[in-house]
Amino acid sequence: MRVGLLFPGEMGAAVGNAVRGEVLWASEDRSEATVARAAAFTDAGSVEELVRSSDVVLSICPPAIAEETAKRVFGLGFDGLYVEANAISPSRMRRIAQLGPRVVDGSIIAAKGINLYLAGDEAQSAAGLFEGNDVKAIPLDAEIGAASALKMAFGGWNKIGIALTAQAHAIAGAYRVTDWLDAEGVPADRLQHVADRAWRWAPEMEEIADLCGELGLSDGIPRGAAAFYRNLSDERG
Repeated sequence: MRVGLLFPGEMGAAVGNAVRGEVLWASEDRSEATVARAAAFTDAGSVEELVRSSDVVLSICPPAIAEETAKRVFGLGFDGLYVEANAISPSRMRRIAQLGPRVVDGSIIAAKGINLYLAGDEAQSAAGLFEGNDVKAIPLDAEIGAASALKMAFGGWNKIGIALTAQAHAIAGAYRVTDWLDAEGVPADRLQHVADRAWRWAPEMEEIADLCGELGLSDGIPRGAAAFYRNLSDERG
């Protein structure tokens, strides 16, 4: 089994290393950091060659380019198993599922280990790629969109919570009452440890806001979190 990995970022490389089979990646136009993360994989050179040589394509990329990436892969004639494992809304996931004959809805939650949730008709087939490895593949008895919805639910709760916690500690710090905030059970500020991810969290918050709109829920909180993370990303350059 040859599995093409798009693209081996920090999480993508971790998932790729757990695949049972040969993992291919494309080094064309990638950074030195990506090359280092992909050292254990087979370099196909270009995305075109990766698609041509792969039985399965595993897409783990920034959510803002997930649909564009899928269109490119299927535009190259790919007819194998496509595992869409990005932080996108169910509606975007359903659009991607229309692009090819064999598409699995996937979402990664790494709060405790790495859990890969999978939905759709071929969820079990995708789960078989990870049997006995560090990534726990969890097929859901659900239609396309369910795994993405789970990611939206968890991502909103987790990442909006991080933003709110940072705000709370900033207020308390300004008035030198942080010790008392801690005593009230407000968790430690984690933002400093994850701020380098703000550039890709902002689009994820927009995906959550879109889903809230579809469900008739207020989208103000995730839109505000998206603006918060965009500003943070801009400040960090």
